[in-house]
Amino acid sequence: MPETMNRREAALARFQKEPLDLLVVGGGIVGAGVARDAAMRGLRVGLIDQADFASGTSSRSSRLLHGGIRYLSQGRVGLVREASVEKTILHAIAPHLARSLAFVFPTYRGSGWPLWQLRVGVAIYDLLCGGRNLGKSRGLDRRETLDTLPGLKATGLNGAVRYFDGFTHDARLVLDTLRSAERSGAVLANYLRLETVQRHGDGWNGQVSDRLNGNSFAIRARTLVNATGPWADRWAQSSVRLRLTKGVHLVFEREKLRFPDAVVITEGKRILFVIPWGERVIVGTTDTDYDGNPEAVRCEAADVAYLLAALHRFFPEARLTARDIVSSWAGVRPLLADPNGNPSDLSRTHEIRNPRPGWWDIAGGKLTTYRLMAQQLLDRIVKTEGYRAAPCRTASTPLLPPGETVADGTLPPPFSRESVLRLCREEWVAHLDDLMIRRTGWQHYHRDTADLARRALDWMGEALGWDEAGKQDELARYLQHPDTP
Repeated sequence: MPETMNRREAALARFQKEPLDLLVVGGGIVGAGVARDAAMRGLRVGLIDQADFASGTSSRSSRLLHGGIRYLSQGRVGLVREASVEKTILHAIAPHLARSLAFVFPTYRGSGWPLWQLRVGVAIYDLLCGGRNLGKSRGLDRRETLDTLPGLKATGLNGAVRYFDGFTHDARLVLDTLRSAERSGAVLANYLRLETVQRHGDGWNGQVSDRLNGNSFAIRARTLVNATGPWADRWAQSSVRLRLTKGVHLVFEREKLRFPDAVVITEGKRILFVIPWGERVIVGTTDTDYDGNPEAVRCEAADVAYLLAALHRFFPEARLTARDIVSSWAGVRPLLADPNGNPSDLSRTHEIRNPRPGWWDIAGGKLTTYRLMAQQLLDRIVKTEGYRAAPCRTASTPLLPPGETVADGTLPPPFSRESVLRLCREEWVAHLDDLMIRRTGWQHYHRDTADLARRALDWMGEALGWDEAGKQDELARYLQHPDTP
């Protein structure tokens, strides 16, 4: 049996061996943060996901660790301060995944974003980090702005501000958080679906199906955490009410928009980002209501047209078209329900509820605040459920030891047999899309992804024991993924 399957079988055995203190359902960034915090406090914690870890919202974001400068204009100072402090904590505990990145925000006459207001805003932004932002903000005059952003539309330009936030790789942040949780004793398994769950005595009894082999088994936990993101309101026990919105990102060659910094462009009061990513540039995001299946969300022609039009308004000389797109991804944001207002106006605050004994819902929030969300949830669980547990240490403990990280985890690893074998052995890879999208980012960074996928299949076959028929099934599955060209 391949080493990777031995590891999974050991995890499944642990799930069935004894009741857990805490079962986390959902392997996105919030669930990963909860598992890490709970394990570090000494609780017996398990985490399961019906698909791959980070396969939902947590691998489809703008990859920013930020306070949210636009929320200042909405008066949400508390939210901005909370997220601003958290990004500095992540920069300290996971520097390989919280890279400091400068943003240039140009403004034009009549745009609704006065330059004086932006200058005041970025000064406040720095203060809200406790004076420890990832860099010092400043204003740029018209000439400095054009020198910094060659090809930027000059007509009506007043100037710009330059401020700092963090850039990450969202799926890698989830995976490294899970690795940290496992080091502290958490038991983890992807492709396990919780089919049914019922309150029994002082805990919860669930029936779990293994989506890799078709088997099922019982699982028991004293406390259950619903951290299922866009699926959080689908449980009968849940008190969560969501409004889902869709966000699309496009990736271009860096030579098309070669700037040293990220750029903020506007569409009315909406903000879009142009973010350097190695030799690529990420552009996004859209923000529209979505009522479909979260698993089926995809980039559509209207989304592409919207983003290309915005780029053309600000960088007309780039002459970008759909043919220039290297890749794209679409994701669903699980925002707390509010039927009023545009999607971009909805709050990114989070909510923790305990609607039934031993059942906890956690929903909303931002990628940036996942660690704080987990801390607040565990503080309440420990107090309410009466656990004897150590205090939270996640804000001061490195995510992983330096020897287990790379210098810059935001970039894809080299495409090599060594990378494939290591990731299959160490990081719960079960399918080709697990490798190409979430473990490496190769899917979104390279153009020739179908060829890379075919080459990777042979190496994965070595690690996972696939025969030729199995490899062809995997390739067919991968080519049906919404993000595959």
